[in-house]
Amino acid sequence: MNKRWVNIMLILFGAASYGLLSPAVKLAYRDGWQGPHITTSQMTMGTVLVWLLVVVMPRTWSNPFRGPWIKLALNGIIGLALTNLLLNAALTEIDATLAIVLLFQFTWITVLLDAWSKKRLPSRWQWISISIILLGTILAVGISGIGLAHVSLKGIALGLASAFTYSFLLFFTGRIETTLHPLMKSAFMLTAALPIIYIFQPPDFLFQPGGGTLILWGLLLGVLGQVLPTIFFNIGIPKVGSSLSAMLGAVELPVTMVTALLLLGERITLLQWVGMLFIIAGILVSEKKAEALNTKD
Repeated sequence: MNKRWVNIMLILFGAASYGLLSPAVKLAYRDGWQGPHITTSQMTMGTVLVWLLVVVMPRTWSNPFRGPWIKLALNGIIGLALTNLLLNAALTEIDATLAIVLLFQFTWITVLLDAWSKKRLPSRWQWISISIILLGTILAVGISGIGLAHVSLKGIALGLASAFTYSFLLFFTGRIETTLHPLMKSAFMLTAALPIIYIFQPPDFLFQPGGGTLILWGLLLGVLGQVLPTIFFNIGIPKVGSSLSAMLGAVELPVTMVTALLLLGERITLLQWVGMLFIIAGILVSEKKAEALNTKD
Protein backbone atom coordinates (compact mmCIF):
# COMPACT_ATOMS: atom_id res chain seq x y z
CA MET A 1 0.00 0.00 0.00
CA ASN A 2 1.52 3.34 -1.07
CA LYS A 3 1.77 6.38 1.20
CA ARG A 4 -1.17 8.12 -0.46
CA TRP A 5 -3.51 5.28 0.40
CA VAL A 6 -2.13 5.12 3.94
CA ASN A 7 -3.05 8.80 4.40
CA ILE A 8 -6.48 8.24 2.86
CA MET A 9 -7.11 5.32 5.24
CA LEU A 10 -6.03 7.45 8.21
CA ILE A 11 -8.56 10.14 7.25
CA LEU A 12 -11.27 7.50 6.81
CA PHE A 13 -10.45 5.99 10.22
CA GLY A 14 -10.47 9.43 11.83
CA ALA A 15 -13.83 10.27 10.26
CA ALA A 16 -15.24 6.87 11.25
CA SER A 17 -14.10 7.45 14.82
CA TYR A 18 -15.87 10.81 14.81
CA GLY A 19 -18.93 9.05 13.39
CA LEU A 20 -19.04 6.84 16.48
CA LEU A 21 -19.13 9.92 18.69
CA SER A 22 -22.77 11.08 18.35
CA PRO A 23 -24.33 7.71 19.34
CA ALA A 24 -21.86 7.48 22.23
CA VAL A 25 -22.81 10.99 23.39
CA LYS A 26 -26.48 9.99 23.24
CA LEU A 27 -25.68 7.02 25.48
CA ALA A 28 -23.97 9.36 27.94
CA TYR A 29 -27.10 11.55 27.93
CA ARG A 30 -29.19 8.47 28.70
CA ASP A 31 -26.86 7.84 31.62
CA GLY A 32 -28.03 11.16 33.06
CA TRP A 33 -25.20 13.51 32.12
CA GLN A 34 -25.72 16.94 30.59
CA GLY A 35 -24.11 18.41 27.48
CA PRO A 36 -21.60 20.79 29.13
CA HIS A 37 -20.34 18.07 31.48
CA ILE A 38 -19.93 15.65 28.58
CA THR A 39 -18.05 18.18 26.47
CA THR A 40 -15.69 19.17 29.29
CA SER A 41 -14.96 15.58 30.27
CA GLN A 42 -14.46 14.55 26.65
CA MET A 43 -12.03 17.36 25.81
CA THR A 44 -10.12 17.07 29.11
CA MET A 45 -9.60 13.33 28.93
CA GLY A 46 -8.76 13.49 25.22
CA THR A 47 -6.09 16.12 25.88
CA VAL A 48 -4.62 14.14 28.78
CA LEU A 49 -4.42 10.99 26.66
CA VAL A 50 -2.63 12.75 23.79
CA TRP A 51 -0.11 14.32 26.17
CA LEU A 52 0.51 10.88 27.70
CA LEU A 53 1.34 9.61 24.21
CA VAL A 54 3.78 12.50 23.79
CA VAL A 55 5.42 11.64 27.13
CA VAL A 56 5.89 7.95 26.31
CA MET A 57 7.23 8.83 22.83
CA PRO A 58 9.86 11.54 23.52
CA ARG A 59 10.89 11.78 19.85
CA THR A 60 7.54 13.45 19.14
CA TRP A 61 8.35 16.38 21.45
CA SER A 62 9.45 19.77 20.17
CA ASN A 63 8.79 23.36 21.17
CA PRO A 64 5.41 24.34 19.62
CA PHE A 65 6.11 28.05 20.12
CA ARG A 66 8.88 28.04 17.51
CA GLY A 67 6.37 27.65 14.69
CA PRO A 68 2.98 29.11 13.74
CA TRP A 69 1.60 28.49 17.22
CA ILE A 70 -1.07 31.20 17.01
CA LYS A 71 -2.56 29.58 13.90
CA LEU A 72 -2.46 26.16 15.55
CA ALA A 73 -4.11 27.55 18.68
CA LEU A 74 -6.89 29.19 16.65
CA ASN A 75 -7.44 25.93 14.77
CA GLY A 76 -7.78 24.14 18.08
CA ILE A 77 -10.13 26.76 19.52
CA ILE A 78 -12.41 27.06 16.48
CA GLY A 79 -12.03 23.64 14.89
CA LEU A 80 -12.00 21.49 18.02
CA ALA A 81 -13.49 23.40 20.96
CA LEU A 82 -16.33 25.18 19.16
CA THR A 83 -17.24 22.16 17.02
CA ASN A 84 -17.65 20.00 20.11
CA LEU A 85 -19.54 22.66 22.04
CA LEU A 86 -21.90 23.37 19.15
CA LEU A 87 -22.53 19.75 18.15
CA ASN A 88 -23.11 18.52 21.70
CA ALA A 89 -25.46 21.47 22.30
CA ALA A 90 -27.32 20.64 19.07
CA LEU A 91 -27.75 17.04 20.23
CA THR A 92 -29.69 18.29 23.26
CA GLU A 93 -32.15 20.11 20.97
CA ILE A 94 -32.62 17.85 17.93
CA ASP A 95 -32.37 14.19 16.91
CA ALA A 96 -28.94 12.73 16.21
CA THR A 97 -29.88 12.10 12.56
CA LEU A 98 -30.76 15.74 11.89
CA ALA A 99 -27.70 16.95 13.81
CA ILE A 100 -25.52 14.80 11.57
CA VAL A 101 -27.11 16.02 8.32
CA LEU A 102 -26.51 19.60 9.44
CA LEU A 103 -22.91 18.85 10.38
CA PHE A 104 -22.52 17.19 6.99
CA GLN A 105 -22.71 20.52 5.25
CA PHE A 106 -18.98 20.65 5.94
CA THR A 107 -18.47 18.71 2.68
CA TRP A 108 -19.41 21.54 0.33
CA ILE A 109 -18.30 24.30 2.72
CA THR A 110 -14.75 22.92 2.82
CA VAL A 111 -14.62 22.47 -0.95
CA LEU A 112 -15.76 26.08 -1.44
CA LEU A 113 -13.15 27.31 1.05
CA ASP A 114 -10.50 25.37 -0.83
CA ALA A 115 -11.68 26.81 -4.17
CA TRP A 116 -11.68 30.33 -2.71
CA SER A 117 -8.13 29.93 -1.43
CA LYS A 118 -6.97 28.77 -4.87
CA LYS A 119 -9.03 31.48 -6.62
CA ARG A 120 -10.80 29.01 -8.88
CA LEU A 121 -14.19 27.30 -9.02
CA PRO A 122 -14.56 23.68 -7.87
CA SER A 123 -14.04 21.20 -10.69
CA ARG A 124 -16.87 19.38 -12.42
CA TRP A 125 -15.93 16.16 -10.64
CA GLN A 126 -15.97 17.90 -7.27
CA TRP A 127 -19.50 19.17 -7.92
CA ILE A 128 -20.58 15.69 -9.01
CA SER A 129 -19.07 14.15 -5.87
CA ILE A 130 -20.68 16.77 -3.61
CA SER A 131 -24.07 16.25 -5.28
CA ILE A 132 -23.90 12.47 -4.88
CA ILE A 133 -22.88 12.75 -1.22
CA LEU A 134 -25.58 15.32 -0.39
CA LEU A 135 -28.24 13.22 -2.13
CA GLY A 136 -27.05 10.20 -0.19
CA THR A 137 -27.12 12.22 3.03
CA ILE A 138 -30.73 13.29 2.47
CA LEU A 139 -31.75 9.68 1.80
CA ALA A 140 -29.67 8.28 4.68
CA VAL A 141 -31.17 10.51 7.36
CA GLY A 142 -34.72 10.10 6.04
CA ILE A 143 -35.08 13.85 6.23
CA SER A 144 -38.56 13.82 4.69
CA GLY A 145 -39.89 11.93 7.67
CA ILE A 146 -38.31 13.99 10.40
CA GLY A 147 -41.14 16.48 10.72
CA LEU A 148 -39.23 19.71 10.28
CA ALA A 149 -42.19 21.84 11.41
CA HIS A 150 -41.57 20.66 14.97
CA VAL A 151 -37.79 20.92 14.94
CA SER A 152 -35.98 23.36 17.23
CA LEU A 153 -34.64 26.35 15.28
CA LYS A 154 -31.98 26.71 17.95
CA GLY A 155 -30.88 23.14 17.29
CA ILE A 156 -30.73 23.77 13.54
CA ALA A 157 -28.62 26.90 14.05
CA LEU A 158 -26.24 25.04 16.37
CA GLY A 159 -25.91 22.15 13.92
CA LEU A 160 -25.14 24.45 10.98
CA ALA A 161 -22.64 26.40 13.06
CA SER A 162 -20.84 23.14 13.89
CA ALA A 163 -20.54 22.46 10.14
CA PHE A 164 -18.72 25.77 9.62
CA THR A 165 -16.32 25.23 12.52
CA TYR A 166 -15.61 21.64 11.41
CA SER A 167 -14.90 22.95 7.90
CA PHE A 168 -12.45 25.39 9.49
CA LEU A 169 -10.64 22.44 11.09
CA LEU A 170 -10.39 20.45 7.84
CA PHE A 171 -9.38 23.48 5.78
CA PHE A 172 -6.64 24.88 8.01
CA THR A 173 -5.24 21.54 9.17
CA GLY A 174 -4.08 21.05 5.60
CA ARG A 175 -2.63 24.55 5.29
CA ILE A 176 -0.76 25.35 8.49
CA GLU A 177 2.86 24.53 7.67
CA THR A 178 4.78 23.30 10.69
CA THR A 179 7.65 20.96 11.50
CA LEU A 180 5.86 19.64 14.59
CA HIS A 181 5.21 15.91 14.84
CA PRO A 182 1.47 15.23 14.27
CA LEU A 183 1.18 13.99 17.86
CA MET A 184 2.72 17.16 19.30
CA LYS A 185 0.62 19.27 16.95
CA SER A 186 -2.52 17.49 18.17
CA ALA A 187 -1.57 17.94 21.82
CA PHE A 188 -0.99 21.67 21.34
CA MET A 189 -4.29 22.19 19.48
CA LEU A 190 -6.26 20.32 22.14
CA THR A 191 -4.54 22.25 24.94
CA ALA A 192 -5.44 25.54 23.25
CA ALA A 193 -9.06 24.39 23.05
CA LEU A 194 -9.41 23.59 26.77
CA PRO A 195 -9.69 27.17 28.17
CA ILE A 196 -12.60 27.88 25.82
CA ILE A 197 -14.34 24.70 26.98
CA TYR A 198 -13.77 25.62 30.63
CA ILE A 199 -15.39 29.03 30.13
CA PHE A 200 -18.67 27.27 29.41
CA GLN A 201 -18.20 24.44 31.92
CA PRO A 202 -15.39 24.40 34.51
CA PRO A 203 -13.95 20.93 35.23
CA ASP A 204 -15.59 20.76 38.64
CA PHE A 205 -17.14 17.41 37.68
CA LEU A 206 -13.94 15.79 38.93
CA PHE A 207 -14.96 16.59 42.50
CA GLN A 208 -18.69 15.82 42.25
CA PRO A 209 -20.48 12.59 43.25
CA GLY A 210 -20.38 10.22 40.30
CA GLY A 211 -17.45 12.07 38.80
CA GLY A 212 -15.59 8.81 38.30
CA THR A 213 -18.28 7.59 35.91
CA LEU A 214 -18.13 10.84 33.97
CA ILE A 215 -14.36 10.50 33.70
CA LEU A 216 -14.86 7.05 32.15
CA TRP A 217 -17.30 8.54 29.66
CA GLY A 218 -14.74 11.25 29.00
CA LEU A 219 -12.05 8.68 28.26
CA LEU A 220 -14.27 6.88 25.74
CA LEU A 221 -15.56 10.04 24.08
CA GLY A 222 -12.11 11.64 24.18
CA VAL A 223 -10.61 8.74 22.26
CA LEU A 224 -13.42 8.76 19.67
CA GLY A 225 -13.79 12.51 19.27
CA GLN A 226 -10.36 13.97 20.04
CA VAL A 227 -7.47 11.50 20.14
CA LEU A 228 -8.00 9.44 16.98
CA PRO A 229 -9.55 12.07 14.64
CA THR A 230 -7.14 14.85 15.62
CA ILE A 231 -4.01 12.72 15.25
CA PHE A 232 -5.14 10.98 12.06
CA PHE A 233 -6.28 14.26 10.47
CA ASN A 234 -3.01 15.98 11.35
CA ILE A 235 -1.13 13.15 9.63
CA GLY A 236 -3.34 12.67 6.58
CA ILE A 237 -4.94 15.98 5.61
CA PRO A 238 -1.69 17.89 4.84
CA LYS A 239 -0.75 15.05 2.46
CA VAL A 240 -4.16 14.57 0.81
CA GLY A 241 -5.64 18.08 0.76
CA SER A 242 -8.72 19.71 2.26
CA SER A 243 -11.22 19.06 -0.54
CA LEU A 244 -10.62 15.32 -0.82
CA SER A 245 -10.47 15.07 2.98
CA ALA A 246 -13.94 16.63 3.17
CA MET A 247 -15.26 14.04 0.74
CA LEU A 248 -13.60 11.21 2.67
CA GLY A 249 -15.10 12.61 5.86
CA ALA A 250 -18.53 11.69 4.52
CA VAL A 251 -17.91 8.17 5.83
CA GLU A 252 -18.98 9.54 9.22
CA LEU A 253 -22.68 9.26 8.37
CA PRO A 254 -22.84 5.54 7.51
CA VAL A 255 -20.80 4.81 10.63
CA THR A 256 -23.15 6.92 12.75
CA MET A 257 -26.24 5.27 11.28
CA VAL A 258 -25.01 1.70 11.77
CA THR A 259 -23.78 2.48 15.29
CA ALA A 260 -27.13 4.07 16.16
CA LEU A 261 -28.81 0.88 14.94
CA LEU A 262 -26.59 -1.35 17.07
CA LEU A 263 -26.31 0.76 20.23
CA LEU A 264 -29.45 2.90 20.30
CA GLY A 265 -31.85 0.57 18.51
CA GLU A 266 -32.68 3.11 15.80
CA ARG A 267 -34.32 1.62 12.72
CA ILE A 268 -32.65 1.88 9.31
CA THR A 269 -34.96 1.76 6.29
CA LEU A 270 -34.15 0.47 2.82
CA LEU A 271 -34.05 4.07 1.57
CA GLN A 272 -31.46 4.91 4.21
CA TRP A 273 -29.29 1.97 3.16
CA VAL A 274 -29.50 3.26 -0.42
CA GLY A 275 -28.40 6.67 0.87
CA MET A 276 -25.33 5.12 2.48
CA LEU A 277 -24.41 3.52 -0.85
CA PHE A 278 -24.70 6.93 -2.53
CA ILE A 279 -22.34 8.41 0.06
CA ILE A 280 -19.78 5.67 -0.52
CA ALA A 281 -20.14 6.19 -4.29
CA GLY A 282 -19.52 9.92 -3.85
CA ILE A 283 -16.35 9.20 -1.87
CA LEU A 284 -15.12 6.83 -4.58
CA VAL A 285 -15.81 9.39 -7.32
CA SER A 286 -13.85 12.09 -5.49
CA GLU A 287 -10.91 9.77 -4.80
CA LYS A 288 -10.71 8.31 -8.31
CA LYS A 289 -10.64 11.76 -9.88
CA ALA A 290 -8.02 12.98 -7.41
CA GLU A 291 -5.93 9.88 -8.07
CA ALA A 292 -6.15 10.47 -11.83
CA LEU A 293 -4.98 14.07 -11.40
CA ASN A 294 -2.04 12.98 -9.26
CA THR A 295 -1.04 10.36 -11.82
CA LYS A 296 -1.23 12.93 -14.59
CA ASP A 297 0.92 15.34 -12.62
